[in-house]
Amino acid sequence: MLHATTETIAGHTITKVLGIVRGNSVRAKWIGADIVAGLRNLVGGEMEQYVALMSEARETAMARMDEDAKKLKADAIVGVRFMTSQIANGAAEILVFGTAVKLK
Repeated sequence: MLHATTETIAGHTITKVLGIVRGNSVRAKWIGADIVAGLRNLVGGEMEQYVALMSEARETAMARMDEDAKKLKADAIVGVRFMTSQIANGAAEILVFGTAVKLK
């Protein structure tokens, strides 16, 4: 599946707009990661546990968006955007959405 943050894909012509597709993932923090992150706060540096958590959430959300697009028999998704939100104390959602299209 091709993805683009733009409204077009170079070298391709959009022949049909199929509709909005989306995928999301909600992840909760693990207490062990909080302890490590607290220590990291003291000495500085990247909080690798949270980076891995959010990376996994993004990949899951993208896969779910792709599944949504496959149901429409899409060739690509244009206008891809990500949003994040905190939905509970210690839990965050990643939402990805775009427009499913057929290409020539």
